[in-house]
Amino acid sequence: MKSLLSLLALLIVTTVAAAADTRCFEMRVYYAPEGKLDALHARFRDHTLKLFEKHGITSLGYFVPIGDNPERKLIYFLAYPSLEARNASWKAFMADPDWQKAHKASEANGKLVAKVESVYLGATDYSPLAKAENVGNRVFELRTYTTEPGRLPNLNARFRDHTVKLFAKHGMTNVAYWTPLADQKGAASPPDKDNTLIYLLAHASQDAAKASFGNFGKDPDWQVARKASEEKAGGSLTIKGGVKSVFLVPTDYSPVK
Repeated sequence: MKSLLSLLALLIVTTVAAAADTRCFEMRVYYAPEGKLDALHARFRDHTLKLFEKHGITSLGYFVPIGDNPERKLIYFLAYPSLEARNASWKAFMADPDWQKAHKASEANGKLVAKVESVYLGATDYSPLAKAENVGNRVFELRTYTTEPGRLPNLNARFRDHTVKLFAKHGMTNVAYWTPLADQKGAASPPDKDNTLIYLLAHASQDAAKASFGNFGKDPDWQVARKASEEKAGGSLTIKGGVKSVFLVPTDYSPVK
């Protein structure tokens, strides 16, 4: 019996380890010049996604902010087997004659991207497996937390032990949770790797999100978990103004919806 229990324990540990998401992710934000966002969408729809796939780049989701989008942002998420694979894939993609032809043709009347921001990300140990799920009729919420120095482990522990489960309890879908990789060489304007948590939620609507967060905030289990985590850390886990949220809608060519 003892040997059987040991074997079961080993299988459980092995299964958990195998389930860990070790991929490299990238969040990219493009800012289109005035009047160029539709053309940028067309290039992704007609060319870029197919060429990404050709070169081993996994497209997860493509989004624009809900409502006004004065900066003409396109926010998207990619996945790679590793950071090294990412760099090799992008090198091959940029050198591809089909991309060079599509890029040149699309910019005959001017550039489609005025500025690029990017950050390389790793999945937290409590993140669901990020995948391109087309459920339809959902809105997404991109949330970025900036912690007080040294308190990112405390924040991760609170999410791991409490927050993720309480989000689900109150009708929110946990899509993915990431922290910046230590190596950001080549990324454009990455956040501080030591104090940043970036994650995606999905909701039935913005009104549903508001109701869910209202119930979450009043939940006694959340209030106890928050108080205990802040007492342990010696204060708030995030800096003042350190919680940012933007609601997103998937583009028509986004794999995740």
